[in-house]
Amino acid sequence: MSGRVLKLAATLMALSSNPAAEALFADSDPAATDVALAIHGGIAAERNEVSQEQARLIRAALEESLRAGRKRLAEENATSLDAVETAIRVLEDSPLFNAGKGAVFTYEGRNELDASIMEGKTKRAGAVAGVTIVKNPVSAARAVMEKSPHVLLIGRGAEVFAAKSGLEIVDPGYFWTLPRWKQIERRWRAAKSSPEKQSAVGPKPPAADGGRRQWGTVGAVSLDGKGNLAAGTSTGGTTAKMFGRVGDSPIIGAGTYADNEGCAVSCTGHGEYFIRFAVAHEINVLIKYKGLKVEDALEQVINRTLKDAGGDGGAIALDARGRYSSANNTDGMYRGWITRDGKVETRLWEN
Repeated sequence: MSGRVLKLAATLMALSSNPAAEALFADSDPAATDVALAIHGGIAAERNEVSQEQARLIRAALEESLRAGRKRLAEENATSLDAVETAIRVLEDSPLFNAGKGAVFTYEGRNELDASIMEGKTKRAGAVAGVTIVKNPVSAARAVMEKSPHVLLIGRGAEVFAAKSGLEIVDPGYFWTLPRWKQIERRWRAAKSSPEKQSAVGPKPPAADGGRRQWGTVGAVSLDGKGNLAAGTSTGGTTAKMFGRVGDSPIIGAGTYADNEGCAVSCTGHGEYFIRFAVAHEINVLIKYKGLKVEDALEQVINRTLKDAGGDGGAIALDARGRYSSANNTDGMYRGWITRDGKVETRLWEN
């Protein structure tokens, strides 16, 4: 046996006996450089649940979002915030993702939308939660950041503010889609056949269709020519969530964070865990204060800390040098990135 083969065998044996090294084989992206914009479309469904045509449509939507964001970034005086908002709006307008048009239903049969946005230079941020008539919640989040003294507005207050800010308001029926309605109908039938799954305040948070958890969110991170980072996240939450439930997406430091001295992060997954562990902020801390590379910080938080606690999900991150990576501890995550010279990559499950 050659020395090279022996060395490879020894390396594989060492990795297999080292639990911390298992993250190296998780579904994550090796670091990409010179990235201008990266996005995610939430946790992916299992491969056998997605047809080739559906996969094609998802990839096409991700690419459309990336190209629209980069085009906006190339405009005179455009910022990373502009690119993030533009990219997320494309995903919110698509019924393929759990945000905006494709949002899931609460247990009461409503669509309650959350979103946030943040820039890394001064750490200004804005967010909305529980809105039902704002077509593009990410734009409402930006309006909160730029046109109000607050960071987070909820419910009717956020809706009135969005309308007064000139944003597009739609009938709640705009967000109705047949696939999402079928999802909530299945949950209603399951709850009716299993009353023990109910509690005094509403449904317990069961696994989604087929006994498997599904977490959907969209998000983006960007770096502009002045070295400023930005991040944003938008979601419809989780199918059959309780009335008034708010996840991590509009919570700064949990689902979204941006810091020019660290990185920009957008997350997707089981929001309650992301809030408890301040996942987006934790990733930034590891890069800013411990000097970890983007890919290593993601692996440590997503595939070790979060996974060990029982939290499902993933995240994308981009640092001030244009170095991008992602990590998730689920079946897969819809994601993609575009470099400054226009090279596009989109991935659903594969490394």
